[in-house]
Amino acid sequence: MSVDIRPVGDRALLIDLGDLDRVLALHDELSAHPGPGQLEVLAAATTVLVRADTPASARALAEHVRGLDLEHAADRDDTLVDIEVCYDGEDLDAVAELTSMSRDGVIAAHTGQLWTAAFGGFAPGFAYCVGENHLLDVARRPSPRTAVPAGAVGLAGQFSAAYPRTTPGGWQLIGRTAAPLWDAARPSPALVVPGNRVRYVAVREAATVVDPEPVTAAAAPEAGGLVVVATGMQSLLTDLGRPGHADLGVAESGAMDRGSARLANAVVGNPADAPMIENLVGGLAVRALGHRSVAVTGARVPLRVDPPEDSDRRAWTPGRNAPILLDDGDTLSLGAPTAGLRSYLGVKGGITAPRVLGSASSDVMSGLGPEPLRAGDLLAVGAPAWNATGSPGVEVTALPEGHARIRLRPGPRDDWFDAGALDSLTSQEWVISNESNRIGLRLEGEPLRRRHEGELASEATVAGAVQVPTGGLPVVFMRDHPVTGGYPVIGVVEPADLDVLAQLPPGSTIRFSLM
Repeated sequence: MSVDIRPVGDRALLIDLGDLDRVLALHDELSAHPGPGQLEVLAAATTVLVRADTPASARALAEHVRGLDLEHAADRDDTLVDIEVCYDGEDLDAVAELTSMSRDGVIAAHTGQLWTAAFGGFAPGFAYCVGENHLLDVARRPSPRTAVPAGAVGLAGQFSAAYPRTTPGGWQLIGRTAAPLWDAARPSPALVVPGNRVRYVAVREAATVVDPEPVTAAAAPEAGGLVVVATGMQSLLTDLGRPGHADLGVAESGAMDRGSARLANAVVGNPADAPMIENLVGGLAVRALGHRSVAVTGARVPLRVDPPEDSDRRAWTPGRNAPILLDDGDTLSLGAPTAGLRSYLGVKGGITAPRVLGSASSDVMSGLGPEPLRAGDLLAVGAPAWNATGSPGVEVTALPEGHARIRLRPGPRDDWFDAGALDSLTSQEWVISNESNRIGLRLEGEPLRRRHEGELASEATVAGAVQVPTGGLPVVFMRDHPVTGGYPVIGVVEPADLDVLAQLPPGSTIRFSLM
C-alpha cells in the first residue's frame, strides 16, 4: 500500500491516507489485527495515528502498514444506536439559513439518514459521525463557545456529534439529547464507538443532561491511611496513566514527571503503577493513621515531620528520595520548592482509590479520575507488597534551575512552516507562560511563520507534541492533552525531556535542540 507515513517522535506514526474511507479501512484492520508492538490506533478525518511501545516497534509498524491490503479490511462493529434528540438548538436557524432549508427541513435531513461513527477524540465519548449525504455540511461557528452544555447535538463540516460533558466547542448546535453518552462504570464506557451506526430520532422533550458525578478518592471514616491536612495550590492522585483508550477520546494522563513518580514507588517498595499524590509547588501536609512508610521525590522541597501535640517527641527534618517512617499521628509537610515544580508522595502499599479505565489518575481536561484532593480527605492505603525498599534502576529527574535544553524531533507537520521556522524554533529562548498547566505549556517568544494558512483537518497527537496555532506561538502538549488537534505539529519532545518540562515553573526559559 502506497501511503504517506510520518514519524511522530520516535514511537508513533502519522499515516496520511487522504480520505476518510481509507482511514476507516486502515483503522479497522489495525484494531482487529494489531501490528508488532502496537499500543493504540486512532483515526481522524484523513489520517491514522499509531503508537508503538518502542522505536524499533514503530519502524516495524511502518513496514507492516505498507504491506497491508485494505481492500479486504476487517469488519467494523456496526451496531445501530438510536439517539433521541429534542431539536431546539440555538444554532438551528443559522444551520437552516446556511443549508437553504427550513427548520423542519434540517430536522428531516438529520433524522432521515444513518450516520456512521468514524472516529473518537476531543473528549471521552465524543464520536465524529459521518452521514450518508452532504446536505448538512456546515462550517464551525466563527467563534467557539467557552462552554457547550452536556448533551448538546451539533454539526461541523461533514460530521455530527453529541457532547458527553460540558466543554468548549465551536460546533453548530441544533438540539440536545438525554442519552447516556459516557459512563465510566459500563464495560464499554462510550455509548457510541467507531464503526457504530447512529440514528437520530426526533422527540418533543429531552431531559437536561448534567455532567457525570465526580469521583472522590476519600475513604470510609473507619479506614486507616493518610489524612490530608493541607493541599497547597493543587494536589492530585496520580499513577502511570490509562494508555490505550485514545479511540474513546481519553488521553493517557498520569504523572507529569514519570521518573519522579516511579522513584517514589520504588523507594517504598511499591509496584511502579501504584497510586500516589502529585503536589504542585508545595503546601501539601498529610497525617499518618497508623505507622506508614512514605517517600517524597520530584521538586526540591523542604520536609518536616511534626509528632502529635501530646507527644514528647520533637519535630524533625527527613530527606527526599529516601524512606520516611511516620508514627501514628505524625504530620509530614512539604514546603515551597527551591528547584522544580511538582513533588510526588508515595506510601508503602499505595493509595487505594477508584480506578477509571484502569487508572486512578486525575485528568484535569476530561474530568476523568478522582477530584483534586481537599483538606480533610482520608486516603486509604493498600496492603504492602513484599518488595524491598530502594530504587534499583530508577533515575532521579534532573531538576532544572529555571532553564532547560529540550530535545525535539521534527514533524509530522514541519512542512506547514516556512523554511526558517525550525531555525527560529531552536535559535531563540522561549519563556513558559503563566497559562501553562497539565494540558499544555504555552510558550512566549518570536512567533513562527507558517507556509500554509489554511486549516489542518483535526488529527491525533501525542504528549510532547509542539503544536503551533495560527498566532505562531507554540504549545507543548503535556499529559492531559486533547487526543486530537487542528493545528500543525512542528516537532515532538523526547519522552525523557517531558519529565524536565514538568518541573519548570512559569517564567522559566527553554531552548529546543533538534535530534
